Amino acid sequence: MTRPLAALVALALAGPPVLAQADSPVPDTVTFEKGVEYANPDGQHLRLNVARPKGAGPFPCVLFIHGGGFRAGSREGYNGQIVRLAERGYVAVTVSYRLAPKYPFPAAVHDTKAAVRWLRANAKTYGIDPDRIGVTGGSAGGHLAQFLAVTADVKEFEGDGGNPTFSSAVRCVVNVYGPSDFTKSYGKSVDAAEVLPLFLGGNLEKARPQHVRASPLYWVTPNAAPTLCVHGTEDKYVHVEQAEWLVERLKAAGVGAELLKLEGAGHGFKGKDAETAERATIAFFDKHLKQK
Repeated sequence: MTRPLAALVALALAGPPVLAQADSPVPDTVTFEKGVEYANPDGQHLRLNVARPKGAGPFPCVLFIHGGGFRAGSREGYNGQIVRLAERGYVAVTVSYRLAPKYPFPAAVHDTKAAVRWLRANAKTYGIDPDRIGVTGGSAGGHLAQFLAVTADVKEFEGDGGNPTFSSAVRCVVNVYGPSDFTKSYGKSVDAAEVLPLFLGGNLEKARPQHVRASPLYWVTPNAAPTLCVHGTEDKYVHVEQAEWLVERLKAAGVGAELLKLEGAGHGFKGKDAETAERATIAFFDKHLKQK
């Protein structure tokens, strides 16, 4: 079995990601390119790494968004995963975005949407099928991935990161223990009181409208992308009920949604839990992206 794609789940909401085999050897069948600039808001020179199969394509594409409590983390933690996914016939991309507190919500949303638009604008160059783009991420990255999946038609979140004529919509999402409702995070998370005010400009008492506005749960419509949520039942950073609420709301809207609950797992999967998450993640992307 390949090293777990689900190592993405080691990205904690509280701090920088656990780097899982960050720079694995690149096989001869894969082209790996680092540090490609996709947008430059406020002079930040945002970059991505891309791994793609050698060949004409076009291939399905998956965008990976790192975690780290919206204030830390690095795209490099996904280097190993994107290379391995490229071996399976995907163009796989790991992306950086602006971090709090200097850049609070919705800067990170603007950036990740700009990344999707960049992928479509450069689809021919990188062998991407623009109609088969999925997204995944862990923790804060799971939130941002889910936000892409529920706000494809919301202009206020597009930002001005370039390629405005291209869509930021995604075809499907794997959300690995990302929060869905910030208004109910306090008291159920060991670090929400520290992390969320930095991202949302204040605590729940001072910035409730922003907590609602930034919560994917409140943006669910029948146009949301099919979703797989993967969550541990003993997660102390993002309670499993966050995934339960989201999947229930998506299903009520008629959107395909699944919840894989890993009994006894916390915020970061290891061993058999990581293997189970990997198999489910790959199967979900194969189902929604490999079929034209």
